[in-house]
Amino acid sequence: MKTIRWGILSTAKIAREQIIPAIEASDTGMVMAIASRKIEFAQPVAKLLNIPQVYGCYEDLLAAPEIDAIFNPLPNHLHVPWTIRALQAGKHVLCEKPLALDATEAQSLLDTTHDYPHLKVMEAFMYRFHPQWITAKRWVDQGRIGRLCAIQSFFSYFNDDPANIRNQAQIGGGGLMDIGCYCISLSRFIFGAEPQRVMGLMDTDPELQTDRLTSGMLHFAQGQSSFTCSTQCMPYQRVNLLGTQGRIEIEIPFNAPSDRPCRIWMHRQDQESQEVALDTSNQYSLQVDAFAHAILEDTPVPTPLSDAVANMRVIDGLRQSSQTNAWVEL
Repeated sequence: MKTIRWGILSTAKIAREQIIPAIEASDTGMVMAIASRKIEFAQPVAKLLNIPQVYGCYEDLLAAPEIDAIFNPLPNHLHVPWTIRALQAGKHVLCEKPLALDATEAQSLLDTTHDYPHLKVMEAFMYRFHPQWITAKRWVDQGRIGRLCAIQSFFSYFNDDPANIRNQAQIGGGGLMDIGCYCISLSRFIFGAEPQRVMGLMDTDPELQTDRLTSGMLHFAQGQSSFTCSTQCMPYQRVNLLGTQGRIEIEIPFNAPSDRPCRIWMHRQDQESQEVALDTSNQYSLQVDAFAHAILEDTPVPTPLSDAVANMRVIDGLRQSSQTNAWVEL
């Protein structure tokens, strides 16, 4: 097998606009089928994106012998249940973030994968595959900014539509789950460690009952990370990695454009600031290819599910902290 044949669960926006085009542009994959609980929703998407097969229920797609791997972009509360069903059907799964509703549910999926050691499962944090993050991580590990002391990140957009799944508390909506998870993930990724304790502050929308503005502090043995995320603020994103001798600034850390280079800066006290323009890249295609190579070569996935469980554990801690107004030990 040299090509991974993909099936897509649902017509979610992330699938239509990012993942399906990324698979078709990748070196390793092709989209063979898409499913919706109402086939009339999937048919126009399949026609527009040239997908050969359409299914009117998820079960039929999972049963299809021509499918090797599934992309699961369903609402957050359906990530674990349908990923488990895909494993039971013999499919590899790339699952949209956040992996679960909490760390306990994420751990249940990790435990289930032990029954299917031949199948690959990975949480889809695409940002880690972009050259800008690979470069930033390398600079930090090389000591280019001295000892890493602090990470600051901000991620926001404005969406107060009650019909949007991101604004539905009962299915895992809210700013922390949707975009704060990135700020947590990058902090753990760059420090290469887990935080020892966390503190969270949440402002909840009185009608939607989702957090619309959340800030968090993560205390690591070697430094600190602070972030703010919002679903009802002016759209903005930026990350700064601060060390004893320098600072790395990432201009578009999360929604990196695929049609132009991204810029990051190295600021040091002993020299002029250095701007680096990374080659134009599609971080979704890079993610798809990395996952596919793990399948084709039977190697571990780049980001193991244990990482997803650890990220959910921090999210749980921040929720608890916001309710108790106190630090939470992890």
